[in-house]
Parts: sequence; C-alpha cells; structure tokens
Amino acid sequence: MSIAPANLLYAPTHEWICIDGQEATIGLTDFAINLLSELSFLELPKLGAPLKQGETFAEIESDKAVSDLYAPLSGEVIAINTSISENLAQLAQDPFTNWLAKIRLATPTPNTGHLLTHAAYQQHCRSH
Repeated sequence: MSIAPANLLYAPTHEWICIDGQEATIGLTDFAINLLSELSFLELPKLGAPLKQGETFAEIESDKAVSDLYAPLSGEVIAINTSISENLAQLAQDPFTNWLAKIRLATPTPNTGHLLTHAAYQQHCRSH
C-alpha cells in the first residue's frame, strides 16, 4: 500500500495519518526517521488497544534515542504491521508504504484541526 505524502495529514510530532471513512492508517514520517538514524527496535500497540489523541501509542529506538510515538487521533487498533518490527530497514526505505497501525476512529467525523497539511508539515520541519 503506497500512500502519497501530499494526501496525508501530519502531527507536529512527526506521525502521519491517512483517514479512509471510519478507519485510519498511522505511520512515521521520513523526517523523523532521518533524525533518528539507525533504527534498532519498534514496540507497536496491541490489537484492540484504545488510542487517545496525543498520547503515546508506540515506541521506537535508534542508536541516538528512544522516542515515543503519539496517536494523531483517537480510536481502537484494528491492525498492526508486524513485519516492520521484524525489519526496520523497510521503514527507513519507504515510511509512506510501511505503516505502523490501523485504527477504527472513535468518532465518525474526528476533529483534525490540530493536524497539518503536507505543505504546513514541510514548513514545520524547516523551522526545526
């Protein structure tokens, strides 16, 4: 599943989200992956786990740091990409194909006002 970065919404904390009806796919941006450098471990949420917008839903480790990943929207985990945990190089090669989790959104029309468009996210990254 390849997702066009221009069609996504972004959290300022470098997670991307692709909303499709009541479901959404969450991933980590290339900007964040490049900052982390050599990835060594990824802990994903469990199936059925509730996610609350802004709270930690996963953890990623690299040779530089351990970083929390934050849920861009609230929902329930309905799928996890276990192949990424086993081969983190895939995530670095194409973060927009290699998603982390899929959720069923908590509300039919979630408030996405806190999320950034692709252009706004690019500007956000340039300012950091």
